[in-house]
Amino acid sequence: MEITWYGLSCFRLTERGMISVVTDPYDDSVGLPALKLKADVVTVSHDAPGHGAIKSVKTTRRVITGPGEFEIGGVFITGVRMATSKKDKEKEDVANILFVFEYAGVSVAHLGDLTAVPTQSQIEDLGTVDIALVPVGGGNALSPSKAAEVISLIEPSIVIPMHYKTYKEGPNLDTEAGFLKEMGISELEPLPSLKVTKSSLTEETQVVLLEPASS
Repeated sequence: MEITWYGLSCFRLTERGMISVVTDPYDDSVGLPALKLKADVVTVSHDAPGHGAIKSVKTTRRVITGPGEFEIGGVFITGVRMATSKKDKEKEDVANILFVFEYAGVSVAHLGDLTAVPTQSQIEDLGTVDIALVPVGGGNALSPSKAAEVISLIEPSIVIPMHYKTYKEGPNLDTEAGFLKEMGISELEPLPSLKVTKSSLTEETQVVLLEPASS
């Protein structure tokens, strides 16, 4: 399968002969380049301009915004309600949905705007995770230290950081530097996309940086 990142929490997951999925499409009002994507399925972790701009993607099959189990075009998708984030004391909590995608034996977990380290039982709800897409830039999501702690609990084969500062005009987030330091990495060369198969996965957790792609 191939994983392409477009900035913030927006990824496109593809596999030959299976459906394509776009996660958390953002609106260009957040300061990032406008998205022009196509996908069979769009998933949204929560309703916010940086995560739920469904109109930014031409969708042919379905939009999933809540928890549940779905089988679409040979891909198994599980939505799990996890932590919530408070915007302010006067407003209600904003739900955050984590999604796990099963592509030909490879499981990918998108943690959305996770704010707190999950309990062990919540981690078990995700099942086995081969690739974790983890917010690392703070804001309303995990700080670098909390992101590292979550990774130690999930123990994925591959970690792809997301939701961090990549554009000067973008949201007020930290860059990836603090997270890499937490993981004991001094420097890492970003890739344009990640192509992975079940046989290419390793037991030891690896961090993969992706360059934001243009759509």
